[in-house]
Amino acid sequence: MAMNLHLLRLFVAVAETGSFSRAAEGLWISQPAVSKGIRELENQLDLTLIERGASTGTGSGKGLRLTEAGASLLTHARGIFAMERAALDDVRARVGVQRGSLTIGASTTVASYWLPPYIAAFCAAYPAVVPRVTVGNTQWVCEQLLECRIDLALVEGRVDEERIEVSEWKADPLTLVVAPDSGSDLPRRTVTAEALGHQNWILREPGSGTRQATEALCEAHGISAPPWMEMASNEAIARTVASGVGISMLPRVVVADMLALGTLRELKLAGGGGAAALSRPLYRLALKNRPLAPAALKMVELLERKGAPARTPRA
Repeated sequence: MAMNLHLLRLFVAVAETGSFSRAAEGLWISQPAVSKGIRELENQLDLTLIERGASTGTGSGKGLRLTEAGASLLTHARGIFAMERAALDDVRARVGVQRGSLTIGASTTVASYWLPPYIAAFCAAYPAVVPRVTVGNTQWVCEQLLECRIDLALVEGRVDEERIEVSEWKADPLTLVVAPDSGSDLPRRTVTAEALGHQNWILREPGSGTRQATEALCEAHGISAPPWMEMASNEAIARTVASGVGISMLPRVVVADMLALGTLRELKLAGGGGAAALSRPLYRLALKNRPLAPAALKMVELLERKGAPARTPRA
């Protein structure tokens, strides 16, 4: 069975816009042409891909909804067109056309603190390629990668997905922090796991790499740390703790300035094995069996370079 890529492109446009008319506008063709193309694709595959007139569940009337077969085809189609973009970028690079795009998915700590110097180095070396960074927690970034919406990913949390290739990238030190004037139940410097178990812990939301790392380290050291409060931002947690509410374990890069200014106080864990023990790996992710575009390969070279990224012009 041969699949018509033009018809498949029409289907993706309808699925992603949720409307035949919006898909037609985006493709600069008529709505009847889009509707005819979808019918032809369904006839070729002998499958119903889109349910017309389905309830949207939003109270806004009738719309369209993908069938199970349609949702599966959409996943494959995104992969096909991602490979098409990679092929085109590769061809352009080989004939000397230095242009293109690069989309990186990054979890919040990586995007805010680790990635910026690499973006600066990439822009200096490849000024005609415009990078784009999408930010979310580890779980969300993995979903974007699986849907081929990003070229590569940098995350903080563990990833157990057979379709994703995982490589350790950097070590990200963590630290226990409290307010400078926290109560007498906590010592000034070294604290036991038992004492920490009596504190109000403020944690990131489920799906966050910082949350995963905190729970893993607490389990390893026998610390009882059920979430007393959850927040979707490391910076919000740091400022809440600094105001005198709760305790948290956060990436050192997030709280370094506040520790230096004295607005937060660092605690050492008794028997914790030193600073190296309170550390987590950062990961670089790519989709298996999907070739990286030239721009993505160049970014990987920068990411894997030892030391600080060099801002040198491209030869």
